[in-house]
Amino acid sequence: MISLNHLTIGYQQKNNRKVVAEDINATLHAGELTCLIGPNGVGKSTLLRTLSAFQPPLSGDIIYQVSSDGSAASATPLSLSQLTDRQLSRLIGVVLTTKPDVQNMTVYELVALGRSPYTGFWGRLSDEDRAVVAESIEMVGIGNLSQRMVQTLSDGERQKMMIAKALAQQTPIIYLDEPTAFLDYPSKADMMQLLHRLAHQTSKTIFLSTHDLELALQVADRLWLMQPGHPLSVGTARSLALDGSLSAFLDRPGLHFDPQTLAIHVVSA
Repeated sequence: MISLNHLTIGYQQKNNRKVVAEDINATLHAGELTCLIGPNGVGKSTLLRTLSAFQPPLSGDIIYQVSSDGSAASATPLSLSQLTDRQLSRLIGVVLTTKPDVQNMTVYELVALGRSPYTGFWGRLSDEDRAVVAESIEMVGIGNLSQRMVQTLSDGERQKMMIAKALAQQTPIIYLDEPTAFLDYPSKADMMQLLHRLAHQTSKTIFLSTHDLELALQVADRLWLMQPGHPLSVGTARSLALDGSLSAFLDRPGLHFDPQTLAIHVVSA
């Protein structure tokens, strides 16, 4: 479980403090797919970077339940700032939107990089490491691509490869920034269904930002809705529809959200 307590996110440069979002309170649970939604510029990527320890929070705290080796467990609650790099590498996997810029590396070799927290200085794979890599590749359905060169993959295949790398890292938490970007609609649906299935089958905490609202409404176990000037809204698609949060976000001239069917309609002028 991950708890955000009065979290304020943004950027601190010398005496210049830029607040992106403040007083965020929420909890992420194991075995759930949670989707972070909201308008452009509201701070979704900043929140993901803060949760991933890529940048520090301005105030507040992020609490993880971790054991001494960095795995998720009902053990000592620790602030993100207290976790070592070794603990973080075994706790959090991150999949970014940026395409991997690599040449002459196979899918298997790239996924195997996910084992780096366990392989030691020389990076030699044990039989156990190789079994984890192979299983991770099979779990995302790209076993037939394991010997393909990374640069020959489609966008959808490349995203699945990066998710397999995160799975090979064997972290209880995976954060993803816009994992369906650059994909056609069938591939977007396939990706969201894959992540939902992985969360439930592996009991991992999977948290992602997305602009694919229709899919998030249908597939996510829980939604986090960020809106400028409003507290973070957390709940299922149905609960956020019934309390008016989704209508407040989506309804505008030319666009209508139906809280009963969870459908988004473009309204002709």
